[in-house]
Amino acid sequence: MAPHQPAFDDPGIDWGGRPLHDTTFCVVDLETTGGSPAKGSKITEIGAVKVRGGEILGEFQTLVNPDQLIPAFITVLTGITDQMVVEAPRIAEALPSFLEFAHGSVLVAHNAPFDTGFLKHAARELDIAWPGFDLVDTAVLARRVLLRDEVPNVKLATLAARFSPVRPDHRALTDARATVDVLHALFERLGTWNVATVEDVASFTSKVTPQQRRKRHLADSVPDAPGVYLFRDARDEVLYVGTSRSLRTRVRSYFTKAETRTRMGEMIALAERVDTVVCATDTEARVRELRLIDRHRPPYNRRSKFPERVSWLRLTDEPWPRISLVRSVTEGAATHIGPFRSRRQAEAALATLHDAFRIRQCSGRLPIKPSRAACVLAELGQCLSPCDGAVTPTDYLYEVSRVRTAMTADPVEVVTHLEQRMAHLAESQRFEDAAVLRDRAASLIRAVRRTQRLDSLASEPEVIAAAPHDDGWQVHVIRHGRLAAAAILPRQVATTRGATAGWVDTLLTTAETVEPAPRPMPAALVEETEVLLRWLESPGVRMVRGSWASAWPAAARHVDRFDVDLEVARLA
Repeated sequence: MAPHQPAFDDPGIDWGGRPLHDTTFCVVDLETTGGSPAKGSKITEIGAVKVRGGEILGEFQTLVNPDQLIPAFITVLTGITDQMVVEAPRIAEALPSFLEFAHGSVLVAHNAPFDTGFLKHAARELDIAWPGFDLVDTAVLARRVLLRDEVPNVKLATLAARFSPVRPDHRALTDARATVDVLHALFERLGTWNVATVEDVASFTSKVTPQQRRKRHLADSVPDAPGVYLFRDARDEVLYVGTSRSLRTRVRSYFTKAETRTRMGEMIALAERVDTVVCATDTEARVRELRLIDRHRPPYNRRSKFPERVSWLRLTDEPWPRISLVRSVTEGAATHIGPFRSRRQAEAALATLHDAFRIRQCSGRLPIKPSRAACVLAELGQCLSPCDGAVTPTDYLYEVSRVRTAMTADPVEVVTHLEQRMAHLAESQRFEDAAVLRDRAASLIRAVRRTQRLDSLASEPEVIAAAPHDDGWQVHVIRHGRLAAAAILPRQVATTRGATAGWVDTLLTTAETVEPAPRPMPAALVEETEVLLRWLESPGVRMVRGSWASAWPAAARHVDRFDVDLEVARLA
């Protein structure tokens, strides 16, 4: 006979904790003006649903006056306007009301650190003691319970499409209702693992597997130093590459309850050895990690999957230039922006440029004197139509120069054009159409900004910079955007007259020789150059040799107007 699988509401079982079927849960969701309370973002709406035993006990919903203007892109995302919150209670009134509603319950949220982070921040500002809520994060629970074959990701919209008739719409109460259905669906799955109490859920999402316990000896010989670690299997294949300021501490954490990722549990079960590479600086460690991931393509590093699937936009160098989507940067006079992390983002940016400028969209080269028939775009006034001779080379090249300016210098013309269209769509209540334009603009602006930053370092033959370190100064030699050498300049050498120059000259004799790549492509992985840029832009860094300076923020000044924070867009 098959063994009996006890149900959550089986009265004959003493689960030794608070049974899920008899516990009150308060499912909460927030809407905000941005992605981080530490950066000044505020709550604009609180929605919550209280449930027990599958029954709804009550609902809570209130708009919140944030005492600041709601950014236009947030209004497009949520539909919440400044006019809607002007008469709404402020957080000093709304938060105590919510805490009273949630009193005595287990708090539930999807991507809980986002919602609880805002609530706790508000409580601190108001000097309100934060209750000791137990917390269930449905995103974390879904990662443990569901298989990739069932859902491609654990976004609320994805889970709701499978488990709930409610469709999330970026309004707090609607999204909380959808989360309730997701919570109940996940609870039903937990019976397979004999998880039936609140305490069981907590341990289930953070438990240490027997495989993890048995493999703890792999960390015994790991040094306590900054660097890179590589988990290898029995065939000596690299499974995973990581980096840490303390290799020993980080590797040991994989064998404790601090490691909750299911994929890492699978990786530990396969691992037979841990190799390490000690590095002089944290920056060198991050760079080496990226290079090792690119070389070995370890299966448990998500970012190692298909790194070649990047795209660039190229403004071609030909008699009648056009914008094409390409996989790499080539030598020549063509203009490039990117790389985009996906073809979809590149296509969105391409659509933005075609929307703002009347450059031709047909493929293939045209002769100096074309003799084709005009296309539909020409008839609609969206193309200058060089195909049928409707435009002179001078006028067409002027349009091309406007495109080149938007791609390489300042996309202000595109921004102005799209803001006018978005405003018109918003006035017509066509928020979804406005959101499409916003996302397209964000793709273009991010790409232009990224290109400008990469090119600022790729164009420098050699930059030597230093930053304070506990033992003296960390020094990096960067050539055409690639790390060529890294070392720690000892404090006693730095304070000895004339000794620093000799030490730097010695370091340069060990530095890698680097040949430039076609600009704006650096002579390294793009991610490596971006790591170096972030270090160069960090406080305390000084130029030792070289003339590098941060790129002029032409595109960066437009980012906040279109780029929705990833945390805000977490449910999109």
